[in-house]
Amino acid sequence: MRDRLDRLWCDEDFTDWYPRDGRRGLSPAQLATVCVLQFLLGLSDQQAAEAVRCHIDSKYAMAMELDDPGFHHSLLADFRDHLAEGDRADRLLDHALARLKEAGLMRERTTQRTDSTHVLAAVRDLTRLELITEAVPASPKEVAATAPHLLDELVDEDWGASLRPAGPPGQEPHQPKTRILATANDAVRLLEHLYRHGTGRTPGPRVKALRQIMVQNYHHDAAGHLRWRTAEKENGPGLPPSSQAIVSPYDTTARYARHGHIIS
Repeated sequence: MRDRLDRLWCDEDFTDWYPRDGRRGLSPAQLATVCVLQFLLGLSDQQAAEAVRCHIDSKYAMAMELDDPGFHHSLLADFRDHLAEGDRADRLLDHALARLKEAGLMRERTTQRTDSTHVLAAVRDLTRLELITEAVPASPKEVAATAPHLLDELVDEDWGASLRPAGPPGQEPHQPKTRILATANDAVRLLEHLYRHGTGRTPGPRVKALRQIMVQNYHHDAAGHLRWRTAEKENGPGLPPSSQAIVSPYDTTARYARHGHIIS
């Protein structure tokens, strides 16, 4: 961007941020660029100021002379205080986007590449069993908020006990197979009940997610009994690919991604 644009911002973009009198300070356009680099590299204020003072690539990004002494790190905190006022951050972003489009680095109505962007889903790292035991109580909670009468003939003392959190398998390693089958039976009972009594009613996203999670994690054997899915290499029926597997009943669009040896 430095080669094509010269810079993302110019000092004229900050004319209403500072008083017109007084001693001339460091270029606010340069401070804004430092904040971007600081965020991308995960640097503290002191580390960012040190990088500007010592690194040639940082000086180049901000169009600074090689012998420029830099600035004190406290200026970054002052700059962020100014940036937080009103809609200044949004206006700066608009300026940057407009210049990127003018330079041909962005185009409207196209899909931007995100290869170098870390897109994180707000989900816990759940095992498959934890996923099932979390998805089953999430569905009646959703139904209770919109149509509680559908649960009248379903929820009883035994059902309430089955929905009580049992703790992750790592903390309760005993009888995992019992939990797998008991949770599956609870899920089937819930889905069949809602199917019978919710005729003409569109199921909510968590009920839909529970049905998909059941299909992805269980299968019927030759006798018609529910069985836990295993990988094909273990002579099992197979598991869904990571691009389709649901990893959270609360965020069905979240997916595990693999980049080299890193899984996120």
